[in-house]
Amino acid sequence: MVLIAGTANLDVVVRTQHIPAPGETVLGRDLQIFPGGKGANQAVACARAGGAPTAMALALGRDAYAQLLMASLQSAGVVLHTQAFDDVASGTAFICVSDDAENAITVAPGANTRLLAAHLPPLDAYRFLLMQLEIPLPTVVESARLAHAAGLQVALNAAPAQALPPDLLALVDLLIVNEGELRAISQNQGSIVDAMGTLPCQTVVVTLGARGAVSRQGQALHYQGGFAVQAVDTTGAGDTFCGVLIAQLEAGRGMPEALQFAGAAAALCCTKAGAQSSVPENGDVRAFLAGGGATDVSALQSYCEARA
Repeated sequence: MVLIAGTANLDVVVRTQHIPAPGETVLGRDLQIFPGGKGANQAVACARAGGAPTAMALALGRDAYAQLLMASLQSAGVVLHTQAFDDVASGTAFICVSDDAENAITVAPGANTRLLAAHLPPLDAYRFLLMQLEIPLPTVVESARLAHAAGLQVALNAAPAQALPPDLLALVDLLIVNEGELRAISQNQGSIVDAMGTLPCQTVVVTLGARGAVSRQGQALHYQGGFAVQAVDTTGAGDTFCGVLIAQLEAGRGMPEALQFAGAAAALCCTKAGAQSSVPENGDVRAFLAGGGATDVSALQSYCEARA
């Protein structure tokens, strides 16, 4: 079973022709509201697309937003361990999505800042703990320490990007980052492969958008090419990848198979609007993979091994 500790936000999304530059005002079009937050997105992906038994520790305000956020998680089959607060609102994210499917996000974290390691449920039922960096760093460090001591595999999606203390990295079994986050954590400006090798985590996975992803376990590298789709909205694609990857590993799949399934799920996520609303069903991912379509890894390998 997978336990996720992280954020739940209400996503307020506006579509525009392009992402505003600093100081620029752009005229948007339709406004939509979706359940989101990295932790909640990954929990929905882990359960719905990944097919894993999933629970989540989260913090919410006592407001109407909280009911919507909990309902979305529960509809995906996620077991909730919720802390509710009277004096702070549930988290909210303001998302601008451009016509070329890029996005810019500003988050008002609200109750998410109140989540503590003490709010985790008893850990003996779980094999994996997955966290992100939208909750307070001390909570991440202490939760990792408790999970490591209890024998869980500790997975961290180190987003948003920031430098991490060595004592946290020493507790992380699986680190999932994009290229920018890899640079921020490793402080290495060589090749992607070189930067991965400087980190003490047993396994490092780097997502590279449409190019695909690469993993490093010790000295063993595995490359997974991306999948070509008609992208509508990339919001939630990275979270879908993370949740599905952990679900597949929890099910006993090897890293190559887990990367492939996670990459396919993330690609399908980009074909619909929203974060949790765009997470595909497990059967849809399987059907998509049956049709093939992953790009050749030679270009990906060259990109990862090239000097920055």
